[in-house]
Amino acid sequence: MKIDFNRPFLTGKETHYMYQAVDSKKLSGNGIFTKKCQQFFEDKYGFKKTILTTSGTDALEMAAILCDVKPGDEVIVPSYTFVSSALAFVRQGAKIVFADSYADNPNIDADKIEELITDRTKVIVPVHYAGVACDMDKIMDIAERHNLFVVEDAAQAIDSFYKGKPLGGIGHFGCFSFHETKNVTAGGEGGLLCINDERFIRRAEIIWEKGTNRAEFFRGMVNKYGWVDTGSSFLPSEINAAFLWAQLENLDSIQNKRKEIWNAYNEAFAPLAEKGCFKTPVIPEGATNNAHMYYLVCNSLEERTALIDFLRKHDVCAVFHYQSLHCSTYYKEHSDNVPVLPYSDFFTDHLVRLPMYYELTEEDIRLVIKLIKEFYHA
Repeated sequence: MKIDFNRPFLTGKETHYMYQAVDSKKLSGNGIFTKKCQQFFEDKYGFKKTILTTSGTDALEMAAILCDVKPGDEVIVPSYTFVSSALAFVRQGAKIVFADSYADNPNIDADKIEELITDRTKVIVPVHYAGVACDMDKIMDIAERHNLFVVEDAAQAIDSFYKGKPLGGIGHFGCFSFHETKNVTAGGEGGLLCINDERFIRRAEIIWEKGTNRAEFFRGMVNKYGWVDTGSSFLPSEINAAFLWAQLENLDSIQNKRKEIWNAYNEAFAPLAEKGCFKTPVIPEGATNNAHMYYLVCNSLEERTALIDFLRKHDVCAVFHYQSLHCSTYYKEHSDNVPVLPYSDFFTDHLVRLPMYYELTEEDIRLVIKLIKEFYHA
């Protein structure tokens, strides 16, 4: 039987809660299930304020608006990331300044950030790749000394921590994704914006509600509502929130199962990594692992291509991941200076992601491990 790269996990309660949402006659969002989901994150992780969005990209776009990013402002973003990390700020007219990864870790190299700062820099966007924390102590120190905003792209980082602090709750803003490839999903698409600076809470609600103070109206804070700011349709429907609520109720069991799979891979591949067949994921000191993904770093592009092809021939789907954004067609067409970022390019050419989802069986895991050992003659 084919082993997919990803399969969204269903708890069994999704359709039940979606029916409740329909039956409530409140489908347009910010109803019972939206509030339940937001309260869950505020209670479990201590986030000051959370707002459900239609996607992780929308959460980033809201953060860009709240940071008041304008044309000509510069935003520092790792090149090894999904396009949304940069695009949300490009839409505000920002110039993206790409930073390199560490040599042994796809995350942004915090030691290289300060040299990229100019008098036009406004935001730093650390991306917690694979749910593993960036060096947030260094990044927050740099931001404070240069009076910059920090927007954590925590799309992959639900239930992951840095020195005891939940990712998404350290910078001024945190942005999560509930796409179907993430640990939990809001029915295929969804996101969450965490507002960690109280100065921005009121405006965030207005931007979320298409630039109106509608949320305040429904709380009885104003006797009518109107257009008071910029914004967009960032609010997801109650159907999506209901789906997400079923997942959040089972977050701990989902996480435990994913960590079991991750640990099984890691234990099996450690001897091969010691022999130099490939490198396995690095979890820096102070960071936790939320088992969002398991990856290997091959020794060459040719080796990675051959490994993916070998697994595919045996009905196992493994994939390579991001292409360096500084090498993209769009960036080259809109930039006068393409940086040299060797480690970002290294992970572009060498990293391969293995199947990782809740319903992987022990037999599935053993087969993936067996095939990789066979490929490396180990």
